[in-house]
Amino acid sequence: MSESAEVQRWEYFVTPLLLHNEAQILNNWGAQGWELVQIIEGPAGGNVAYLKRKA
Repeated sequence: MSESAEVQRWEYFVTPLLLHNEAQILNNWGAQGWELVQIIEGPAGGNVAYLKRKA
């Protein structure tokens, strides 16, 4: 990597997803520039979304 190349920086966000409202929650975060990385089952049940966006 040359010295002039910039390192891409990301910020991350983790949020629970309500089962009856998943699409609306993800669309709201997407409108703010967040990109969905992964959805997994949370430790207490239900889904958790991991999102990222350029810092």
